[in-house]
Amino acid sequence: MTRLNGQRMDANVVVLGTDNVGKSALIVRFLTRRFIGEYGDIESLYTHNVVVDGREQTLNIWDAPYSQDLSSESLMCEKRVQWADGFVLVYSICDRASFNAVSRLIQIIKTTKDFLGFEKMPIVIVGNKRDLHHRRTVLSEEGRLLALSADCQFYEVSAAENYHSVLMVFHGLVDRIRESRVSVKKLAGIKGIVKSMSAVFARRRTDSL
Repeated sequence: MTRLNGQRMDANVVVLGTDNVGKSALIVRFLTRRFIGEYGDIESLYTHNVVVDGREQTLNIWDAPYSQDLSSESLMCEKRVQWADGFVLVYSICDRASFNAVSRLIQIIKTTKDFLGFEKMPIVIVGNKRDLHHRRTVLSEEGRLLALSADCQFYEVSAAENYHSVLMVFHGLVDRIRESRVSVKKLAGIKGIVKSMSAVFARRRTDSL
């Protein structure tokens, strides 16, 4: 999970999506600024240093495989949620099935998060292959509505044509992770205060008996 040290933050990011949505190309575009179009189904882990809003970040990025078997995907999800500080879920705007898979992944992640007792899990939804708009089968509005209903961020990008939009995806997730950490710390502080006050009142009631 995230480690905070002064102005530096280390964070773990899982990138998920079905085959041929361009998730590996998206990651490599972010890491190297270069576009490489062909990838096998290879699981990879990358470490990359970036500066967001003047603060240095170390991102550990897990290019994770996707299983069509939902029971297998659910089992893997527990491991990923325990490791991750945030998720990037990628679909192709030319592939309706990949969009539906992202919707299922959101539900699996949220169910797993609740089961493990985690407060928040930042998620960014990415519609890739924007350059292939003539083959579009998923409208931008559908991506935005899914993100709105699931309290996620949404970006539509072309890993093939635009480095800056890919950069914004990961910077946006870093911002969500920071916000999540702050809100969790505040909630923990409030719970600590309530617990301390409850203990004080409990002692007072005991003393008055």
